[in-house]
Amino acid sequence: MEALGMVECMGLVAMIEAADAMVKAANVHLVGYEKIDAGLVTAIVRGEVAAVKSAVDAGAAAASRVGTVVATHVIPRLHGDVDQGIPVLNTGETTRKKISGSVRAKE
Repeated sequence: MEALGMVECMGLVAMIEAADAMVKAANVHLVGYEKIDAGLVTAIVRGEVAAVKSAVDAGAAAASRVGTVVATHVIPRLHGDVDQGIPVLNTGETTRKKISGSVRAKE
């Protein structure tokens, strides 16, 4: 039975820490992340229900050591229609904006 797990953090560093801990703690697949205004970033994983629950717990614990965890949630047996309406779930595409050009350090 497939589940969806999310750890929402304040800031990118905490979210990366959460994502790393989630995929190391359980047999889950990192779907991607979603960047929201005000510095909120959500890491999203999929897998079997027990694995996702374990991964979300581990991700939240890890992220809280380096930043702030805003919310966690596990949805078992996600309805197929949800996948169609949320791009990151079916394509891995996030809403983050792409920056054109190159970034150069000031000399």
